[in-house]
Amino acid sequence: MLRRPKPTDSEADLLREQEQFLVSGAPSAANVVRRPDKRRGEAGGEAGDQNRGSEGDQRDVVTIEDLPDQLPSLTPAPPKKSRFKGSRVTFEDDDAEERLDRHDIHISAVLSRIVERDTSSTPVNLPAFTGMAFPKVLHRSETGNQVPLSLNGGKKSIFARQIAAQRIKEGKTPLHCEPEAAQTAETVLLPNTHVLTLFSGPRLISGQGLAGPNSSGETTRIHRENQAKLQAMSESEIIEEQKKLLSQLDSRLVEFVRSRKAQSVLSSASSSKQPEVVLTIYLFEFAPLNSEEDLPVKPQKEWVHMDKLEPEKLEWMRDLPAPRRKGTKKAMQARFDFAGNLIPPTEDLPTHLGLHHHGEEPERAGYSLQELFLLSRSQVIQQRSLALSTLANILTKARAGEYLSVLKGSVMSTLLDAGLLFLLRFALDDSVEGVMSAAVHALKALLVCEEEEECLDCTFSWFRGLSTFPLLPSAQEEEDEEDEGLDESMKETAKEKEERKSDHEVARQDVVKGLLKMKLLPRLRYMLEVIRPSPRVVQDVLDVLTRIARHSSSSATQVLDCPRLMETVMCNFLPTSWSAPSLPQPHTVHGLPLASAMKLLRVLAASGRHACARLLNSLGVSERLSCLLSAEPRELLLDQTQALRITTEAYRLWTVAAAYGQACKLFIDLYPALVKTLQSVHQALAPSDPLLPLQLHRILALLSLLTQVTHTAGCHQELQAGMASSQGEDCPPPPPVSWSHVTGLQTSLLGHLKSFVKSLDNSLQKQSMEALQELEHLTSEVLLPLISHSAVQGLIKNIKSSSVVCNVQSSHLGPDSIPSLPGLACPGWRDRPGLVVPSSPFPLLSGLGLLLKTIMGIHKGLICKVWYILYMDGLDYSRWIITGQATPTLSHTRAWLLRHEHLVLYLLLELVPIDPEVAKHASLYHQVALVLLPWLLPGSEYLAHELLSTIIFSKDFISEGHSGGPEAIELEELKLHEETQHHPFPSLQTVGTILREACIQLPSIRGCFLTHLAHLESSVLVSRDAFLGRNPWINSHLLPELTGPTLPSDWPFLPLVSLYERMGVSDGGGLAVEELPPGALPAVTHCLQWLLLLEIWREDALKVIPPVAKLARLSCMFLCSSDLFLERPVQNLIWGLPSKLDSLDLNIPPPGLASFQDLYSALLAQYEAVSFGDRLFGCWVLLPLQRRYSTAMRLAVFGEHVGMLRSLGVTLEQLGIPMERFTSPPEDSLPLLRLYFRSLVTGTLKHCWCPVLYVVALSHINSFIFSQDAAAQMDLFLLRHHLLCSFMNDEHYLFLFF
Repeated sequence: MLRRPKPTDSEADLLREQEQFLVSGAPSAANVVRRPDKRRGEAGGEAGDQNRGSEGDQRDVVTIEDLPDQLPSLTPAPPKKSRFKGSRVTFEDDDAEERLDRHDIHISAVLSRIVERDTSSTPVNLPAFTGMAFPKVLHRSETGNQVPLSLNGGKKSIFARQIAAQRIKEGKTPLHCEPEAAQTAETVLLPNTHVLTLFSGPRLISGQGLAGPNSSGETTRIHRENQAKLQAMSESEIIEEQKKLLSQLDSRLVEFVRSRKAQSVLSSASSSKQPEVVLTIYLFEFAPLNSEEDLPVKPQKEWVHMDKLEPEKLEWMRDLPAPRRKGTKKAMQARFDFAGNLIPPTEDLPTHLGLHHHGEEPERAGYSLQELFLLSRSQVIQQRSLALSTLANILTKARAGEYLSVLKGSVMSTLLDAGLLFLLRFALDDSVEGVMSAAVHALKALLVCEEEEECLDCTFSWFRGLSTFPLLPSAQEEEDEEDEGLDESMKETAKEKEERKSDHEVARQDVVKGLLKMKLLPRLRYMLEVIRPSPRVVQDVLDVLTRIARHSSSSATQVLDCPRLMETVMCNFLPTSWSAPSLPQPHTVHGLPLASAMKLLRVLAASGRHACARLLNSLGVSERLSCLLSAEPRELLLDQTQALRITTEAYRLWTVAAAYGQACKLFIDLYPALVKTLQSVHQALAPSDPLLPLQLHRILALLSLLTQVTHTAGCHQELQAGMASSQGEDCPPPPPVSWSHVTGLQTSLLGHLKSFVKSLDNSLQKQSMEALQELEHLTSEVLLPLISHSAVQGLIKNIKSSSVVCNVQSSHLGPDSIPSLPGLACPGWRDRPGLVVPSSPFPLLSGLGLLLKTIMGIHKGLICKVWYILYMDGLDYSRWIITGQATPTLSHTRAWLLRHEHLVLYLLLELVPIDPEVAKHASLYHQVALVLLPWLLPGSEYLAHELLSTIIFSKDFISEGHSGGPEAIELEELKLHEETQHHPFPSLQTVGTILREACIQLPSIRGCFLTHLAHLESSVLVSRDAFLGRNPWINSHLLPELTGPTLPSDWPFLPLVSLYERMGVSDGGGLAVEELPPGALPAVTHCLQWLLLLEIWREDALKVIPPVAKLARLSCMFLCSSDLFLERPVQNLIWGLPSKLDSLDLNIPPPGLASFQDLYSALLAQYEAVSFGDRLFGCWVLLPLQRRYSTAMRLAVFGEHVGMLRSLGVTLEQLGIPMERFTSPPEDSLPLLRLYFRSLVTGTLKHCWCPVLYVVALSHINSFIFSQDAAAQMDLFLLRHHLLCSFMNDEHYLFLFF
């Protein structure tokens, strides 16, 4: 027996086994068979076997026994059978070829049987000559000679019906009818009629459902009665009865009867062999829905296929009804015209305007937002472009706030929620340039507000005007459940979470981030580089890129890093050489310098020092600046307006670079051109000259450039000294400009200012006042005539109307803004008073204040002369700030203006001289400083530090401390003591003494607060560099993100809150504290001294802090330690504060806490643990137990913390709060009354342990028992039944009857 090969066999073993197999002659398990190729005519079987050996190039086929040649079918079908096979008789020995030849008949056999007919006897007649065409032409107007469809055998053409009618008229049988049917039917044709044929037997009723032997005879009898009735009725009666039936029957049933009748007529005409009696009655067709009179269009005979009326389709041709207001108070759908104007629902507009092409509400003109979205995805190019253009106009008007007073809800929010962002992004990928242009225009309308850009350009020349807040949406903290319980190293970073979000989620939170995630920048680059669109589209693309760069520094970096984007902008829209355009409005702007492209570079440069350096060095911006600014605007090969705009933007870009200490070498190279431009400032332009605003903006940009270069030159000596002493440490290199390069500018600037002061008497041009903000090197002889001039005084009188702080509650409707796309709310800024309008004094006051502050640092005697001129206006403005007390809302719409007004307020306070006359109003200025401090925004940390260091804790501004203030407080206390004849704590110090000591400790108090604000040191240094003009140290002109003010409104409580956060971790409502840090007691003492001083002398400054927030912050003093509240200085200070906390409202949650209930529970646990019956802590715990506050706190005392009643020994005299606030009105909470009753009956609450709550519980129980209210009587019965029975044997129940 042969052995099977194994995997371990070698090649020699396999060869040996093969030889043994061949010698044995055993059959193989598989045979190699080549299948015959039928397409080549090869035969199978033996012939194939014979050829197999000779054909070596044939393919081998391996066959296995019992393997079928064809795969079985998955779904077996029955065998096919021939229909003719069964009728044929075949024999097995018959040859198929012979059988085929036998049945096949050749064409010769057919042709041989054709016999010609004999026509010799047939007469031949020539046709008659007539004027008619042959054959006769049939006209459609001859409809009266046509056979009706009911007799025509179904659907026939007009020609066939006319032929049939002609044959009937000639007495011949129609081609489609049987002769018998034609003989039995008598037909008379009338125009506009249909035929109703009555046969001898019923056609709709068969009688199969009738029981009985004579059912068919019964149906025949009924049929004959119906025929007799019809014959007896007139035509009008039949029509009237038909109308009644049609109005009562279902329309589907009527159609069924008509179709059944038509089938019966056709079947009887084709299959009936017996003659039938036919009665014909002619009835006018009655339309169940519409008659011809009701149709919008009268059908004509010549119209094809108008024999069947379709009212639904004809409704589109009906005249539209007049629009009317629906009689309902529900909101109606908004409709817009192509310009984005809202169309009133009652306005009737002509249809040729194209505003009625919609299905819903066809009588109303205009398109809804839903219909515009549908049109924007149309296959018709014009519809897509028109829809996108209309959406762009709607977005422009929505951003301007034109729909706020007439529409409910936000239009922009509605559009974004509906997917507008994705719609525009898809449209940008369209292959049609017109659609792409419309999409870019709509995208610009969504992102960009031209008036906002104009406002930012106007404030660019103000102090710190080149710095702006990033237009980031408000940060929303999202709780990620997946990261809960993980270590910090395992949690996802913010960048990873951002990448994991979908485009929709990102766009819903931030529109600009969503667009960047959807690859908007490469698409815009493709349009500029490849498509090369029209000038308007190019302008829109550059505006969109500028808005994206304003979003944040990261967005600006993405614009810079986009492949070939900046290279395309530089080569096509900021070339170094160009030819003059042949037309005023060229068809293309590629190859011409554009001001919008220069503005894009300026915004990108403001995002950071490194971005500015990349623009200057890598992209060749320095060469462009030299090319544009070395010549006069009129010498550039551009339109004069465009030349002024692009040179202005070039100066602004250079100003941003100089504010980093960069591009100063260019200042040395272009110094002659700059001086020439500066000397041409005095050339006056006519007020009516349209170029005057552009010339003024150009001059302001030039002065801003000189200011920044001067600041940079002022740092040259310091940087040079730093380089010498740095010894290898990182230190910025000194700039190429020094003080000697800018000293020559003083004479020219001073001369210009003198000429401006003299020209005020000749012409009052208020626009020129904006240029005075950069005058830093003037002498007092120029300032006095300037400030005392009537034009400047009139300008200063507008300070209240222009102030943002004084008009916080203005009735002006802001624009339509959304959280995911913040804006500046500038639409319509020219038409209302504001900080930016030409009549605003703030640009003049900010520049003048900076100049006076510089002069005051050199010669303090000069400031008094100038101050007295501004004395009354400054005093009134300060009173408005104090009396208003309306905290401005923190948002982008106000923040960009508020920071300029905060600067003016700060300068006003810094310039207040120490003078006896001014000292009378020192407290007023101190209150202004206290109000201003929590208003300061991010980026103004240096101003906050200066206010805290110089004014807030200054003895000169707290005049009460050295003018008899403490003594007056002591006299009030003495008078109160004489009236009441008792004092709760005679051993404690009086408030007057505490205030006197607090005034002495003001420097220490200032040091305490500055120490607790040390975490802001880095921000203060960055802000200081910006405000002092230390340009080489500035890294970015983007201000910090607008997350909140620099200091919280409750900053006076900061030492207490900081100590509470540092000392221990919450555990069961309390804090476990091992030991207070060094200096904790002095810090708490200084904090309480400052709070007491503010509560007594500056109470208005703390109105922004709710009383419940004050109580919550002061409670931290009891929670942060087990014995801090027992210290005598703390006891003395706290006892002076509760009298100011008697107007609490604990029903509202305090800021920073979810509810006051949680804090109070922690206080109760702390009192039980460490109070030792302290009277101060006891009063603090009793304060929230007044009757007007929530019952939950009283339930917590008598339920969860009932043990504290043993040590709460505060007497009625020590409480300091009237008992009526605890006992009135009577308690109505049954659970609380049960707890009162239980504590009294069980002896848990006694008068000697807890006098205050004993009286409270006793008063409420007695009021409840002796109440006359019927509902109270029922509750009293239930309470007695539930409680008195369980305590009947207790000796304490008799107190109820005392």
